[in-house]
Amino acid sequence: MSAPTHASVAQLERESSTGSDPEKRATQTYNVETKITQVEQHDVFDDEGAGAGIDPVYHAKAKVLGDAFQEMGMGKYQWYLFYLTGFGWFSDNLWPVVTGLLLPPTINEFNYQGGWLKLAQALGSLVGCAFWGVSSDIWGRRWAFNLTLFITGVFAMAAGASPNYVALCALVGAWSVGVGGNLPVDSAVFLEFIPPSHQYLLTVLSIWWAFGQLVGSLVAWPLFANFSCASASNCPRASNQGWRYFLYAMGGLMTLLFLLRFAVFHLHESPKFLMSRGRDAEAVAVVHAVARFNGRESSLTLEMLQSCERVMAEKSGGSDGEYGGKEGKTIDTSVWGSMRRTMGAFGGNHVRSLFATPKLAFSTSILIVIWALIGLAFPLYNGFIPYFLATRGADFGDGSINITYRNQVILSVVGLPGALIAGWMVDLPYLGRKGTLATSTIVTGVFLFASTTARSSNALLGWNCGYSVTSNVMYGVLYAISPELFPAKDRGTGSALVASANHICGALAPIVAIYANIMTAVPIYVAGACFILGGFLAFLLPFEPRGKASI
Repeated sequence: MSAPTHASVAQLERESSTGSDPEKRATQTYNVETKITQVEQHDVFDDEGAGAGIDPVYHAKAKVLGDAFQEMGMGKYQWYLFYLTGFGWFSDNLWPVVTGLLLPPTINEFNYQGGWLKLAQALGSLVGCAFWGVSSDIWGRRWAFNLTLFITGVFAMAAGASPNYVALCALVGAWSVGVGGNLPVDSAVFLEFIPPSHQYLLTVLSIWWAFGQLVGSLVAWPLFANFSCASASNCPRASNQGWRYFLYAMGGLMTLLFLLRFAVFHLHESPKFLMSRGRDAEAVAVVHAVARFNGRESSLTLEMLQSCERVMAEKSGGSDGEYGGKEGKTIDTSVWGSMRRTMGAFGGNHVRSLFATPKLAFSTSILIVIWALIGLAFPLYNGFIPYFLATRGADFGDGSINITYRNQVILSVVGLPGALIAGWMVDLPYLGRKGTLATSTIVTGVFLFASTTARSSNALLGWNCGYSVTSNVMYGVLYAISPELFPAKDRGTGSALVASANHICGALAPIVAIYANIMTAVPIYVAGACFILGGFLAFLLPFEPRGKASI
């Protein structure tokens, strides 16, 4: 086997030879022939100069690790991760659905405004997204990867014993802290262990997202149908145990998934995280451990990573470990140094880099607005659709608990193909990621508006089935296109910005519903308008990442 480093080091030599001119370093690319399988590792903003200022040593080392995983290929370890990280997608959609399913029975028992439950969920998710994303960059991925599911399971089971709605809302907020960290951490774990040629699997992972809704609906159906009050007029705790059994079951499931991650499978720390902290030897050891698990060998050596620093040191007149020479500086790889860089990202160069050129600033702004609009629309619809279906079903004369949750299961089943459809559409020449995101988002909004015209239960169910399919396509693309549209050196900051916008607007959704009255179709109108506007904005994205792999 040939060494997976020749192209990276040779490219580094040429990059460093351009001197300090950022335009040359941002635009020049070099092809070096090697025997190893090469994948186009291209950031969509390279031609905009956004890559100026990237630490060339880190950049070269990242390519060496990427080549090493490409040489290794997709093996058992990566496929196990497909399932284990899929638990994060599963949880991310399951628990918002759980909160929505809790509304009718808990409102009947506690007689409170249901919007407070959704507000607690949104605030907890916002805290979780920020905390777990930052902590995984400081202390590594492993603990965050395992603890998110554990926290969710423990607090969900505790919520099943809630004596009143205040305790219930507090525990919903607590379990949502765990839920909020799933996708930021799990997506990083998955992408940092798979070969570049298989990054499309990030879109396919959204099938777990659809399974989360399906499992929640299937378990809720018999429990709520057989152990719930018919109305709020006579609803003591003893006759309304269904939602409590439901939380015990879902919390227990999360605990089981945690055990599968923690006790059955050994997750190695991310090699790229270790390399970014100056722990090159540990990064190499992890790559070799994964290769052995897959029954293969890796030709990666510590010398290959260290040679990146040596090449830059020679070109800049410095010594090994001080590759910046007189004008450069050594990166602080300590925990506190990592923390300072992470915390400083929200007010420093990483944010400014996302708006460095007019075209890049426009793209970043559009992404933030799209995430914000969907963050408002999705919880408005998914959080209140069970209540909406129940009340509309009553208007049609078939609003029984059994029919309501039967319909919820149907909606979950028809949404399953969404992730597979998304994976197919994003590679179509005339659609790509941008066109698929735009069309699926607009059609999703249209289905929501159409659902308010239904005059029969079956018509209402039909419109919502259409929404279920297109929304799963939309989310499958959204979770894939967003990291692709940020420069590599600022991808974490960009993901944090869009996720924060999403969760902040998610916190506004229950406030809209509180004042709009969930007994009407107004929350559905607001959600539909947000989806349609977000879809048209997606057409305006200036970059199309189809056919390009990220580093």
